[in-house]
Amino acid sequence: MTSIPDVEPADVNADAPAGRVRAPDPAQVRLRAEGVRLGYGSHVVVDGLDLDVLPGAVTAVIGPNGCGKSTVLRALGRLLAPQAGQVLLDGKRIDKTPTRQVAKELGILPQAPTAPEGLTVGDLVARGRHPHQAWYRQWSSDDEDAVAEALDWTGIGDLAERPVDQLSGGQRQRAWISMALAQETDLLLLDEPTTFLDLAHQVDVLELVCRLNTEAGRTVVMVLHDLNLAARYSDCLIAMRAGRIIAAGDPTDVITESLLADVFGLRAQVIPDPITGTPLVVPVGGRRA
Repeated sequence: MTSIPDVEPADVNADAPAGRVRAPDPAQVRLRAEGVRLGYGSHVVVDGLDLDVLPGAVTAVIGPNGCGKSTVLRALGRLLAPQAGQVLLDGKRIDKTPTRQVAKELGILPQAPTAPEGLTVGDLVARGRHPHQAWYRQWSSDDEDAVAEALDWTGIGDLAERPVDQLSGGQRQRAWISMALAQETDLLLLDEPTTFLDLAHQVDVLELVCRLNTEAGRTVVMVLHDLNLAARYSDCLIAMRAGRIIAAGDPTDVITESLLADVFGLRAQVIPDPITGTPLVVPVGGRRA
């Protein structure tokens, strides 16, 4: 990233229990997980999670498959109720906050979303305005402006009449991001927004995320698999393993050779990215090592 918001990324507190992420100033915290246990039925995926999300930063959650990254994001977005503990949005329990109010504060893009067959891009993006609708307030010029602005941000205004199922992968992801933007929330949760995209489109989407952060002031939490892209496009990294936070903070502090071995079982060298100076992971091994 070329610009870093004027906030300190969340860091692991040396005096806190292992895996606890605590912000320097609790008054700044937008989203907080306290002692959260998450699972599906009797299968526990995440236990004892404490996590703070500060405003003005792009935070990426990384970790091996099955470690609980997407599960945590779902809980932060109120899509999954904790079995224990609580999630707070602006200091209030998110499960006790009306759904419509949550949707006005927080936008979430789940992993691999699907749209009804034949739904146009314009209609999809317009669905982001549902939290602002009521029986006494139907579609208005404010809604039109919000949809137009969302399409402008993502650069797909010319695709408004196209069915979503006829778009390329990159265009489709921009359409879904547009819907989240149309909600006009300043907090976005993105679950693997680059999945199934080629490298050029991955960079394209992440450049858009950075613009939303630096130019529009959006706070973003996203799950990413590519470690190098996560390090390049995030202010703060959270590394997870087996349902627990192992490290959190500046990418330079989190992406280390010892952490890669511990969390991913990966032998690698970490060198400065020649373009950005952020950590660059170079795996060690294979026929040409």
